Amino acid sequence: MKAPSSFAVFVGSAFILAGCTLAPFYHRPALPVRDQWDAPAVSSETIASDIGWRDFFTDARLQKLIELALLNNRDLRIASLNVAAARAQYRIQRADLFPTIDATAGEIAQRQPNLYNIPGYPLTTHEYQAGIGFTAYEFDLFGRIRSLNKRALELYFSLAETRTSAQITLVSEVAAQYLTWLADQELLRLTKDTLTGQESSFDLTNQRFKNGVATELDLSQAKTAVDVARANLAQYTRQVMQDKNALTFLVGATIPDDLPAGNTFNDEAVLATLPAGLPSDLLERRPDVRAAEFQLRAANANIGAARAAFFPSISLTGDFGTASAHLDGLFKSGSRAWVFNPQVSVPIFAGGANMANLNLANIEKNVQIAQYEKNDSDGFPRSLRRAGGTENVG
Repeated sequence: MKAPSSFAVFVGSAFILAGCTLAPFYHRPALPVRDQWDAPAVSSETIASDIGWRDFFTDARLQKLIELALLNNRDLRIASLNVAAARAQYRIQRADLFPTIDATAGEIAQRQPNLYNIPGYPLTTHEYQAGIGFTAYEFDLFGRIRSLNKRALELYFSLAETRTSAQITLVSEVAAQYLTWLADQELLRLTKDTLTGQESSFDLTNQRFKNGVATELDLSQAKTAVDVARANLAQYTRQVMQDKNALTFLVGATIPDDLPAGNTFNDEAVLATLPAGLPSDLLERRPDVRAAEFQLRAANANIGAARAAFFPSISLTGDFGTASAHLDGLFKSGSRAWVFNPQVSVPIFAGGANMANLNLANIEKNVQIAQYEKNDSDGFPRSLRRAGGTENVG
């Protein structure tokens, strides 16, 4: 059996090493919170986080407003476009894992000065080339590109969760503003009824004053009550209009006049009843918590790219095709030509830039750890977190 050549061993070993990165193992940070939850555990067949907004907000008019907001709200549209941009950025970064192969064709025309003319050789020469190859493909031996690819992927996941968080926030803001609108409409209705009652009371007091039964003080007090009711009517009329304007801003479009009939503010059918559940449901479903962890994973992968900068980088350039001094002989027998140009770059002195980049990557990871702890430790015990807290991103 023929022993493998040293070149084959080198290539095989390089491909095996290229599957690894220098990024540290990822450990989900332990949170600075209590180990046990004080409230008793309450279970339910229905999990609150599984209830969609259409099931929770049962008011038909509110459902239509939320639907319009999800279609037209500019902030949500920006969040969605950011996700699409992150996905495209990930695909761009991922493309660096593979060589870029191009087909090329060209001509080189050169004229020698008369001083260097050699008898029997023309002053002007032509060379035609056609081939296919790749240029400066980095052989990812120490996982720099893979770490950057991992970072781009985690950032894409994080923005996707941020978009989900923006959608949840938008739904809640539309619902809250709608309920505020209903409440102010109810106050406006009560104020109108109050004004009607105060005006009737004033008319009665005025009649009694004319008949000498009521005093001028009674008449003045009744008029003051009417004036206060009118001022309250103007205030709540203005407030209802402001509520509608704020709702229009959230929806991102003019509120149509043909909205479905809605419920009153005092109607219990406006909102559905949520079942009781464990606080761990929030940790498993909250998109801001998941987005923070994806950001932490991205920072962890970035350390691998910073570490790889301390090691040699290998780039490959190759081309295979044909070359000829005459265009009609470009594809004739004997015109085959090829170029293979591997290069190794070993960092020797960079003025401390590589060390500074590594320190920056570690600092950014610590920032993301603090951000994750901030989002994930709002009174939730560690024992209620998801299992499997240690993963390898190498």
